[in-house]
Amino acid sequence: MGESMMRVLHGIDFRVEKGEYLAVIGPSGSGKSTLMNIIGCLDRPSGGEYHLNGTDVSQLVDDELAHIRNREIGFIFQSFNLLGRQDALHNVQQPLVYRKIGRAERHQKAEEALASVGLAERIHHRPNQLSGGQRQRVAIARALVGAPALILADEPTGNLDSTSSAEIMQLFDALYEHGHTIVIVTHEAEIAEHTHRIMRLRDGRVESDQPTQRKKAGHVQPA
Repeated sequence: MGESMMRVLHGIDFRVEKGEYLAVIGPSGSGKSTLMNIIGCLDRPSGGEYHLNGTDVSQLVDDELAHIRNREIGFIFQSFNLLGRQDALHNVQQPLVYRKIGRAERHQKAEEALASVGLAERIHHRPNQLSGGQRQRVAIARALVGAPALILADEPTGNLDSTSSAEIMQLFDALYEHGHTIVIVTHEAEIAEHTHRIMRLRDGRVESDQPTQRKKAGHVQPA
């Protein structure tokens, strides 16, 4: 900030193993958004290292980060971030367009992803023809379509009513059971309790990092 430096994160050191279901939780100003942007390769850390699926991404240039985001991370946002003039099928295809995958293959993969989230009958509906919960399902299908190493969800139920929120979290639970690696950033304790590990941030530091009651029996906690 001008000539002064604000340190947002302090000595953050943790691992997320393949197949984990982690919530990052904390009050406003705790550093959640900054950490999420680093995990999602939207920002680079000013110090330290970040390895994603075997690649040190902490020093990559913008074009390289964009490539990593497209290949390795499926994003799910609170505001859905769908293209309003495109139907569900074309919204879900977008990550594959950037990979220059052929149209027929894109369509097939997008249809399969939408069917996996229960929207096989809504593939030609535009966002304004869908409920909030259905729009978030489209966003989840878009995150899944490229088979990413990591699903990163930022307040995924923040714009939903309680019924839709419960349905979306049941879907996340099912994705975890199918082996997906999921990190949810949230300020809601009841959402975090769906996961199997909660890392709490406060003032830019890890306050605690513990398994939840729902943690799978026999699931190994990372060091």
